[in-house]
Amino acid sequence: MLPSLTTIISRLRLKQLRLLIALDEFGSLHKAAESVAITQPGATRALHEIESTLGSTLFERTSKGLVANDLGRCVIRYARLIHTDVAHLREEMLGIMQGHGGRLSIGVIMGAVPVLVECLARLRAKQPELSVEIVEDTSARLLALLDEGRLDLAICRTSVSKHPAAYDCRLRDQEPLIVVANTGHRFAASETLVLSDLADSRWVVFPVNMPMRLTLEREFREAGLNFPTYPIETSSTFTTLSLLLQDPQLVAVMPVDVARMAVTHGMLVHLPLELKSRSEPYEIVTRQGVALTAPTQLLIDELTHQKQG
Repeated sequence: MLPSLTTIISRLRLKQLRLLIALDEFGSLHKAAESVAITQPGATRALHEIESTLGSTLFERTSKGLVANDLGRCVIRYARLIHTDVAHLREEMLGIMQGHGGRLSIGVIMGAVPVLVECLARLRAKQPELSVEIVEDTSARLLALLDEGRLDLAICRTSVSKHPAAYDCRLRDQEPLIVVANTGHRFAASETLVLSDLADSRWVVFPVNMPMRLTLEREFREAGLNFPTYPIETSSTFTTLSLLLQDPQLVAVMPVDVARMAVTHGMLVHLPLELKSRSEPYEIVTRQGVALTAPTQLLIDELTHQKQG
């Protein structure tokens, strides 16, 4: 039976988590004990204590050494997350004590990446010792990371959340969308296009129920057309670009700021199709009621200043 959270918190220690990570890396109690500076009998006792605390066996004893089972891999994954969080804690504390630097974890959707990069360049010029982590993902996944406290802020859409009122939101902005394709696409040299011209093309689209997917679906619906069959679904910018570069038959909708670099350098072509639908605005999102760190507020100031300018 799995012990209560209170029991686990009161009995589990950071050094035990370090031992789990070492056991996963070395597969040997002797080598793991050396890496965390304890004796092998001490490591044996510590592993027994961990398994007793969690009420489960975490490793299988094999001829090749210790091998984590399914539960063990789960616990090791969280041990690594906790170890990383403690490292980030020390890094941020050091920055505060020294009066500069610090750490900033940012989530961002694809269309806001260029805006974020520009603002970060200005911020890091003022705070060169600032450590920054950037996570690009969908709005739903970014909000989940924000809820867990793994992000300081996210640039995304709260409409995908079941509890949008749980966030503080600032600076709503639009993502102008364009249709792009391989330079070898059959309509690459066209001067004008309507959506029906691309109805039988293969499309790279965002997954179901995501805002950009809903925008494209609305565009087809209002044009009286069926949504393309057999699309390739991805939320990855890099995957979308790679697919378009590889296959001259594919087309995709992308935020204009994201597509600009590829179009400017002749990697992709902007097809002359005007989209009537507007994408849903994105926002700077933080958790409601949570005090902002100094680097977080500085980034918000940069993002807000850019919008006002």
